[in-house]
Amino acid sequence: MSSEAMVPDASLGETYWKLVELNGKPLKQLPFRQQEAHMILKKADGRVQGSGGCNRFFGRYETRPGNRIHFSGLGSTMMACPGLAEESAFFKVLETADTYTIRGESLQLHKARMAALAKFEAVYLK
Repeated sequence: MSSEAMVPDASLGETYWKLVELNGKPLKQLPFRQQEAHMILKKADGRVQGSGGCNRFFGRYETRPGNRIHFSGLGSTMMACPGLAEESAFFKVLETADTYTIRGESLQLHKARMAALAKFEAVYLK
């Protein structure tokens, strides 16, 4: 049995999810990024917030049985930064995704249970 199999699944809500892969490509760590791309889902009020790397975003989310998820009412700040195409692709994934999987400390968002649109890693404060 591998040690990876023994890691309990992270919680979808109240976890800092760092974006590590987008549309099958590893996310580049670019020096001009204001902050790392991430999201936090708040269980108490069904809100999502985070950063696309330049702009902060916010909205709502809802989960349903069968690991279904729906993001709505998404909005963001409107700063101009290099790398906005990647950020726009991240925001589009949030609008498109309808299912999720969590394995250990990894979260994936999917459309119709196809290949992952985005992959995230749980980050914990030390």
